[in-house]
Amino acid sequence: MDEKEKDKLEQEKQGGEDEYEKVCYVCRRPESKAGPMITMPGDMCLCHDCMQKAFDSVTNGSLDWSKIQNMPFMNMNLNDLKNTNIPEMQIPPRQKVKKKSDAKKLDFELKDIPAPHVIKRKLDEYVIGQEKAKRVISVAVYNHYKRVYMAAKGQLNEDVRIEKSNILMIGPTGSGKTYLVRMLAELLNVPLAIADATSLTEAGYIGDDIESVISKLLAAAGNDVTKAERGIVFIDEIDKIAKKKTVNTRDVSGESVQQELLKLLEGTNVEVPVGSNQKNALTPMETVNTDNILFICGGAFPDLEEIIKGRLAKQSTIGFASVLKDEFDRDPELLSKVTNEDLRAFGMIPEFLGRLPITVTLQKLTKELLVKILKEPRNAILKQYVKLLELDEVKLVFEDEALEWIAEEALKRDTGARALRAIMEDFMLDIMYEIPKDPNIGSVTITRAYLERKGGPAIEMRSGLLPHA
Repeated sequence: MDEKEKDKLEQEKQGGEDEYEKVCYVCRRPESKAGPMITMPGDMCLCHDCMQKAFDSVTNGSLDWSKIQNMPFMNMNLNDLKNTNIPEMQIPPRQKVKKKSDAKKLDFELKDIPAPHVIKRKLDEYVIGQEKAKRVISVAVYNHYKRVYMAAKGQLNEDVRIEKSNILMIGPTGSGKTYLVRMLAELLNVPLAIADATSLTEAGYIGDDIESVISKLLAAAGNDVTKAERGIVFIDEIDKIAKKKTVNTRDVSGESVQQELLKLLEGTNVEVPVGSNQKNALTPMETVNTDNILFICGGAFPDLEEIIKGRLAKQSTIGFASVLKDEFDRDPELLSKVTNEDLRAFGMIPEFLGRLPITVTLQKLTKELLVKILKEPRNAILKQYVKLLELDEVKLVFEDEALEWIAEEALKRDTGARALRAIMEDFMLDIMYEIPKDPNIGSVTITRAYLERKGGPAIEMRSGLLPHA
């Protein structure tokens, strides 16, 4: 199915055309920017500016419809134009903008905002460990949506002005940064955009402009500007835009990106393309205010621990109460001692750090936590495989020693929780392939010997026990 057919099906599914703004067929400006539209045959809309240009061309006697941008069908018959099912005649659904609703009309009340302990309890069902990070994020999100509520009620500038509480998340790969934010957005039922900082460059250079981050949020909100202005943006790999220490050319993907993000994080009106990451004459533009958008930036910050060690080692003294320089090598909580001084040494500019007042550190996962991740969350990997085999009326059991072996292997790969699924997929492939062949199999027990390639799983038939395969 090509792109045009997909757009047509999406448009049929969406329905409710009255909730979308009209978009000029020539200049691609929405009705909120270009003013009232004139509807032409074929459901084409033209703004007054483009219509005036057309009349001026007619008056001058130099009108050539075939040369007007975006008007390749103007030489068609008027009867043909009445056919509204021509895909080429329609604005793609992904570029349609919903009409702005009353900004003061909220879909929630103050009592509906979940308290921090409620948010954390829900996160506990999906995220194992990282207790401090979940507490900090729960409080920050709770305060943020109280701020959104006050802004909608016009109370934000009274007596005390409440500022935004953007968050910086620091943790090794696979520790749950992205997963934590994704679960948070699902639990709060707010639009979430996940952007990658590695693709961002300074305006005018090859790569995505800063506005593309807000474009993704607008798309996640169904092109509803009011809803997007209360969403969450997670910028991953934020450590990749650190200031380059040795570079002879313009740093277009490092410090320049940090500089351009400043206004976005603080709060400003930004012009973003709708349904595209590129600004051009064929893409509608919409204004989004970022004052009430919560920004969460996350990164692994490799070698940051070495910077922290270097700072702490300078504080070592001589004598019986001195601190040994190698003492911090064994400190599992070393990352939690990070300061803005360490992040500046890493390459983050102070203005950028100042707009991320809350710093959350996630710890590296231990063997015990990895075992819990395998079996405790509501969407745990083991529960998924158990459910899949239940559909084949087969009981799947994992021995505790087998789970410990999987956790030990994941630690060796040093990619955090992501390694668990890779290991499970590898060893469950043969099980998932062979089990459906024999309808007499009643249960399968995964043993450590099977995972170590020294034996096979314990298979129990419905009529009795079969020796190890």
